[in-house]
Amino acid sequence: MFENIGEIVLLFWRTLLALPLAWRQRQKVFDQFFEIGNASLLMVCVLSFFIGAVIALQTGPVLVERSLSSAVGGVVGIAIAKELAPVMMAILIAGRIGSAMAAEIGSMRVYQEIEALRTMNINPIHYLVLPRVIAIAIALPMLVVFAILVGWFGGAVVAQANNQIGIPIQAFFSDLRAIVKPMDVANGVFKSFCFALIIGVVSCHQGLVTIGGPRGIGRSVTKAVVNSIVLIVIFDYLLTRILLK
Repeated sequence: MFENIGEIVLLFWRTLLALPLAWRQRQKVFDQFFEIGNASLLMVCVLSFFIGAVIALQTGPVLVERSLSSAVGGVVGIAIAKELAPVMMAILIAGRIGSAMAAEIGSMRVYQEIEALRTMNINPIHYLVLPRVIAIAIALPMLVVFAILVGWFGGAVVAQANNQIGIPIQAFFSDLRAIVKPMDVANGVFKSFCFALIIGVVSCHQGLVTIGGPRGIGRSVTKAVVNSIVLIVIFDYLLTRILLK
């Protein structure tokens, strides 16, 4: 475990050192960004809408019973902006994009394409890791902003449609604006940026250390997703403690 952690930290450091070369890989960054961002929009929309709907459905009746109907919009807004949107979108991207990164790089490792890159004096970190980490670090925060907006809309729709809540959409967003501050949204976006770095580096690392043929590729994909989710949850707690101070 500690060996893997050390290798991941070292890979992250080498990727940071390669940032000045990012402009040379701009086409690969754009291709990865399109794959991560545009291709994930539909899933993000569906998932975030129903997350907002469920939060409103669970908390709305309880707050209304206690004469706190004016807090429904704020509770839904805070929960989605600061916690649910960044964490759930990070888990979604870890499962969809992180696994694809690990599988692609792992296949190149197994079939000796990475050794061929080294033979041609091409650094695999510059050519494979850097574009993917930059692309996911840009795309995931943007997806989280979109998810926050869609989640708020989903909560507002349920708050108005449910008979036990019955809050008009205008009142819902009025309450939301009174409670949710721009810094709350910024905290969620910052969390998603940190989660994106975790997913990118962990997935690429698992791909680079793949051994054992097709079965090894499957193990690397599984490890990439599981390790990313575990680190996301751990860092979510740490970041929350830091941002609450």
